[in-house]
Amino acid sequence: MKETDLYPHVKALLESQGYEVKAEIGAADVVAVKGDEDPVVVELKTGFALTLFHQAVARQAVSDVVYAAVPRQSGKRFLRALKENKTLCRRLGLGLITVRLSDGHTEVHIDPAPYQPRQVKARKTRLLREFARREGDPNLGGAARTGPLVTAYRQDAMKIAAFLEQHGASKCADIRAATGVGMATRIMADDHYGWFERVTRGVYQLTPRGMQVVGER
Repeated sequence: MKETDLYPHVKALLESQGYEVKAEIGAADVVAVKGDEDPVVVELKTGFALTLFHQAVARQAVSDVVYAAVPRQSGKRFLRALKENKTLCRRLGLGLITVRLSDGHTEVHIDPAPYQPRQVKARKTRLLREFARREGDPNLGGAARTGPLVTAYRQDAMKIAAFLEQHGASKCADIRAATGVGMATRIMADDHYGWFERVTRGVYQLTPRGMQVVGER
């Protein structure tokens, strides 16, 4: 597969929309012109790569209408990559084209447009709530995939576990009062880590796994 394999199909797509199309004009792979409109610039690559986006962004110095074009492949892996890179293109103000080389089918997934970020208020609230509840700074930045993170939820669960390890089976009200964890009952009832078990209504104790975790602190 070569970048040049994409060109006839991209050219045909643009010509069907009334553009005059030429290849390798200056640094651009494809340039299409129609009247006084801003020229359309297309960068061709055999797959999603950082250099594709570097080059496409560089072409925005000569036109606001810049597309990245790649071959369309089969399989879920490509569909995931397509979804992720559509988001990236949208944020960069780029358009995205795929070409199915088996039959030449060419699809424009998004057109270039200025990106206007939309904040999700609920996510921002969760972010700041976790920041405020987290005690100290127990994790290393970039360590999300190297092991379990110490979240505020986990810190609260550890406080409860430490109390139960010292006092044995206890009432929820006593645990809340001693640890200051307002969500103590919910944390023990959900038992996300497998540390707690209910003895009777409103009374919890540690499981063997919970005892082990406390002992390893």
